[in-house]
Amino acid sequence: MPHRKKNSNAFDFDAVVIGTGPAGEGVSMQLSKAGKRVAAIERYESVGGGCTHWGTIPSKALRHSVSRLVEYNQNPLFNDNNSTRSLTFADIMQHASGVIRKQSRLRSSFYERNSVPVITGEASFIDKNTLSVSRNDGSVETITAKQFVLAVGSSPYTPKDIDFKHPRVYNSDTLLSLKHHPKTIIVYGAGVIGSEYASIFRGMGVKVDLVNMRDRLLSFLDTEISDALSYHLWNNGVVIRHNEEYESVETHDDYVVLNLKSGKRMKADCLLFANGRSGNTAELALKNVGLKADSRGQVKVNSNYQTEVENIYAVGDVVGYPSLASAAYNQGRFAAEAMLSGECHKALVEDIPTGIYTLPEISSVGKTEQQLTELRIPYEVGRAQFKHLARAQIADTVVGSLKLLFHRETKELLGIHCFGERASEIVHIGQAIMQQEGAGNTIEYFVNTTFNYPTMAEAYRVAALNGLNRVF
Repeated sequence: MPHRKKNSNAFDFDAVVIGTGPAGEGVSMQLSKAGKRVAAIERYESVGGGCTHWGTIPSKALRHSVSRLVEYNQNPLFNDNNSTRSLTFADIMQHASGVIRKQSRLRSSFYERNSVPVITGEASFIDKNTLSVSRNDGSVETITAKQFVLAVGSSPYTPKDIDFKHPRVYNSDTLLSLKHHPKTIIVYGAGVIGSEYASIFRGMGVKVDLVNMRDRLLSFLDTEISDALSYHLWNNGVVIRHNEEYESVETHDDYVVLNLKSGKRMKADCLLFANGRSGNTAELALKNVGLKADSRGQVKVNSNYQTEVENIYAVGDVVGYPSLASAAYNQGRFAAEAMLSGECHKALVEDIPTGIYTLPEISSVGKTEQQLTELRIPYEVGRAQFKHLARAQIADTVVGSLKLLFHRETKELLGIHCFGERASEIVHIGQAIMQQEGAGNTIEYFVNTTFNYPTMAEAYRVAALNGLNRVF
């Protein structure tokens, strides 16, 4: 540990941030740049949190590799002898591991440049100004601070009646250490994580059974987009079972059996259980400061990201919605402002973009058709099919479309829904217009501006014209 000067209050630090994911990084950097003495505590050897090591970065790197593999196998320019190339999970993890290392080194450099020491160990509260940190070598250190931030993230929900130590049973964290190459897999849970991994494994040629507890996939999406995903998974050979719940999981040396409450039995080489996540609060000894996490390990905060204990703040997955890496970083910055000035003058934008990295990709921002109908807002729809765009034809990414929802009378842009390759990039063009004040956020912007040609962005012009032609 570096030598620490104590201030007049005799605290080791002005603030200690527990966790180094996007949320923790946002707080630490903002407080350090404001001249505060900050330390970060990380239970693992490398900074970056679940986002860098087990979640966002590795799964998207895996997806990219599989997407290129599918493209290679389907493109006659590269594959003119009709021989299908395959890669094992371990093969494509090598690429993902390289990205993880680069990201972790980059994030580590932020802490070094901003003079924020990173203490490796497991943190637990002694009182509201004191932490006990258990290091990996068995030693225990006591650290005091005026303020604390819980940026501890979340972990996959693992019910006790399923043996997750069995080599054929995985959650989204342990899946990254998959050694064998399964021919069949059951994905239990059809949320964002389950749908993404179902796409990834199917792209690798693995037979996939996707078990969904609800009556349709990703029910928070616009219904047409959800239906499009269902169709493309089905068309690629994924078996989707809706309205199902598990009864039990039988584990064997080289396969697993999933018994459903409906009486169905399913057998596969391995099981990925991807049904929910819980906040990482169990080891924090929150009772010592008078805090209590809910059944999902989450803590309540006010608009300043302040818990019920005035000097303890919380950001990121541990506070629940929206549980996105992109939003978590901003939450960290906003919490730092509240810690510095007593009040946070900023808030997350109301319309937070959603990026879902299935094959094909999905991204949306704003209202869905179902929400606008329920609110009785008179809207119209403008569509652009990717198969009609020159850039999509050139790149052979013709699956998908862009859908714009706008007010019939004011032409205000109300929702953007994109399905297809690069959807999460395309959506940001429309998002920028949606955030404009007054008359600047109308669909007519896309008609009156000039787009590069050929581009995928041109879909906005096509969709805007399509929508305006419906208005009479």
